[in-house]
Amino acid sequence: MRQPLVAPESRGGRTLDLRGRGVAMFAFQGCRVYFWVCMLCPSFALVSPDSQLLLEPGDRSHWCVVAYWEEKTRVGRLYCVQEPSLDIFYDLPQGNGFCLGQLNSDNKSQLVQKVRSKIGCGIQLTREVDGVWVYNRSSYPIFIKSATLDNPDSRTLLVHKVFPGFSIKAFDYEKAYSLQRPNDHEFMQQPWTGFTVQISFVKGWGQCYTRQFISSCPCWLEVIFNSR
Repeated sequence: MRQPLVAPESRGGRTLDLRGRGVAMFAFQGCRVYFWVCMLCPSFALVSPDSQLLLEPGDRSHWCVVAYWEEKTRVGRLYCVQEPSLDIFYDLPQGNGFCLGQLNSDNKSQLVQKVRSKIGCGIQLTREVDGVWVYNRSSYPIFIKSATLDNPDSRTLLVHKVFPGFSIKAFDYEKAYSLQRPNDHEFMQQPWTGFTVQISFVKGWGQCYTRQFISSCPCWLEVIFNSR
């Protein structure tokens, strides 16, 4: 049995259990919504452009889905997460989870290819009692934007940099239900959702970077949480 990883953080370390990482892959078709409420998919409140969901009758066990993007193009299908923990990596021999290197991408950008090569062991998503934690398992920083990471009174959402070997609670269910964020600069371009977390590999975006929007980042993830 593999030992849990301990990710150092400000409170002295956090144990993330790697057991039970099996995840189901589904063929997604059907409803397409543009950050609007989809009445056919009550379990998922909001989904961003080109993210298509198929909710099988009686299937309510998944707690989030993950989309992988290269700049403005989504690569591959959505990945449905049912187990408490998921590894997302580019090329990890004998690894279980979401392997980005197995997805077919037509992007020939040198920057995209360079960032892809740096994803390595990637990240781990872990659902715990207090929320969803992201552990950076790669050798480069990741950048995270989440409505539940910031002060509810702040005017804009900040992009948080997470160094290799560190973890962060990227999503808090209780906060997400209570938050509204109508003034966020990026989300003014599209209706706001508090149940989506954006994660960029290697390259940051926002006020402190030349890239103002995550859609300008070479390789990034969209994690859409079940709103139940």
